[in-house]
Amino acid sequence: MTNLLRRWMKKRKEVLVWIGLLLPLAFYACSILTRPTGNINNQPLFEGITYSRYIRQIPRPQLIHLLEIDLGAPGVVPFVTPGVGEAKATEQYETIAQKTSGFLKTHQLQLAINANFFYPFEEATPWQYYPHEGDPTNLSGLAISNGEVVSSRGKHTPALCFLEGRAEINEDGFCPPDARQAVAGLQLSLADRPPPDTKTSYKFYPVCIAALDAEGTTLWLLLVDGKQPLYSEGMTRPEAADFLRDLGAQRAVQLDGGGSTTLAIAADDKAKILNAVIHAKVPGNERTVANHLGFFANPLEEK
Repeated sequence: MTNLLRRWMKKRKEVLVWIGLLLPLAFYACSILTRPTGNINNQPLFEGITYSRYIRQIPRPQLIHLLEIDLGAPGVVPFVTPGVGEAKATEQYETIAQKTSGFLKTHQLQLAINANFFYPFEEATPWQYYPHEGDPTNLSGLAISNGEVVSSRGKHTPALCFLEGRAEINEDGFCPPDARQAVAGLQLSLADRPPPDTKTSYKFYPVCIAALDAEGTTLWLLLVDGKQPLYSEGMTRPEAADFLRDLGAQRAVQLDGGGSTTLAIAADDKAKILNAVIHAKVPGNERTVANHLGFFANPLEEK
């Protein structure tokens, strides 16, 4: 009886070990199978907001997401992550970390992306990282939510300032007094094309970029997935500048990218992620970030 019990215990232990090994592989496979595929050209999502998706293999595998937003369209209203409020302002942090999909649901938005670079940040393993949902965070650069300054740090980072029916990108990092919403990032020059032989020396990476036309009434949001070999490996800064310049963009600001790159929309009263997110090297794993840029918008008219 004792030998039978020992054999059963050994067999049970072996089964548990195999389950422990196979479950992460099954989860990883499911995440890969649910990644977006196929090109989409100018699909209306909401009034004033259209979405395109491009799949490219040259110069490397790329999954490109492009949103074109008419800032003057009825119902299109930007919104940025609020600060912690006066009650917690003395604790020396500025926002409470949240996933982009959660931000969209919390504020009942129709569209949301990640925005400013932030700190502190750690990404050691899928279980050891910072921030988690609800953790305190600080932002790099200007952030304004509903007219309230959330962060004024990093005054040399370009600011994307939202005014009435239009926006502007200011390289000095400041916004006009009547700006109701603002985020900030890194400067991305669209003025000059680097020589072709230098473009291959740039690092390719997941990117999230906001760009404006000359009048500031059309906003493009460019997100490119990366860190996923043979599927989407990212885009270099010169490649992103070329892409936006060809659209007619005049100014651009590079928001936080890498594993923070997230695009969420409202669909059937739920948050739907349109891009192939990755966090801690796990595809389909959405990162918790410090702040976001979202939009309210009217639904499409039924025809």
